[in-house]
Amino acid sequence: MHYQLFGHSGLRVSPLCLGTMTFGKDWGWGSTPEESKAIFDAFLEAGGNFIDTADVYTEGSSESILSDLINADRDHIVLATKYTLSNTTHNPNNSGNHRKNLVQSVEASLRRLKTDYIDLLWVHAYDYLTPIEEMMRALDDLVRAGKILYTGISDAPAWVIARANTIAEFRGWSPFIGNQLEYNLTERTPERDLLPMSQELNIGVVAWSPLAAGILTGKYLDKKGEGSGGRMEGTTSFRLNERNEAIARVVVDVAQQLDTTPAQVALAWLRHRGIIPIIGARKLHQLQDNMASLDLHIPAEQMTQLEAVSAIDLGFPHDFVLRPGATKMIYGDMIDKIKGNKNTHR
Repeated sequence: MHYQLFGHSGLRVSPLCLGTMTFGKDWGWGSTPEESKAIFDAFLEAGGNFIDTADVYTEGSSESILSDLINADRDHIVLATKYTLSNTTHNPNNSGNHRKNLVQSVEASLRRLKTDYIDLLWVHAYDYLTPIEEMMRALDDLVRAGKILYTGISDAPAWVIARANTIAEFRGWSPFIGNQLEYNLTERTPERDLLPMSQELNIGVVAWSPLAAGILTGKYLDKKGEGSGGRMEGTTSFRLNERNEAIARVVVDVAQQLDTTPAQVALAWLRHRGIIPIIGARKLHQLQDNMASLDLHIPAEQMTQLEAVSAIDLGFPHDFVLRPGATKMIYGDMIDKIKGNKNTHR
């Protein structure tokens, strides 16, 4: 694997990130510690160094299983975990973005992971309650204390991330270097605001559910029913619709044209867009199939097929300002003659 700088930082990460929500069977599915070790070892042997987990994954088992795996070569691994969510309902301060939950969550993660520091801490989701200033100052305090090295945010509106990093810039606090979001061929709405914002502010983008919970592998084609069951029951069923079925069929067709697998096509499409996919696997062969996507180049003809079937309307104001009449009024007749025009790629 070749490594890349992550966002506006000097941190070097692999082009694939290993997601470990499958580590542990506490939610009724997932991998045993032995299976998890095989997956982890194979990822590192292939050159991967970017690992993603969260304090709530499999009731904390994901972090606990990782603790024995990372310590053999801790400094080599870029370890990312998250805070914000909670599996309890009786404590109002046991969830959210605020300082109390941040501190207690990080301390608990450090104990489970048996490490002194977290390379990248994600805000798991924006809670709409905690002042952005409180969140950013509290994160910066933990960076200054050496307990976390970098920060990122997941599942948040573009305006929140932009405002947070602007505040951090003017106050000398640590900014978000990463943006984690759902992005795949069935979910392209981040192209409206989240991806342009990340590009403009030089924030690294990591995509969760790059295979749309298995939809893009084609395994649900012509099948009706629920998802994987257990804790995650219903997370796939809402995706089973005509649009996504049409997209999956094109992915399968492109895979056949290129003599590869649908999963590799879906992951390579993300890589072509400069996105780091979070790959999750319950079995070793699934991981190996996903990693092979690094060697896949999708020709222009097949990229056009994938883009056409999954295209979305960008909505207002994006589509409005790109209409011929609007562009003529904004740019005169010079839109195609102005170097550096950021709208020409849309």
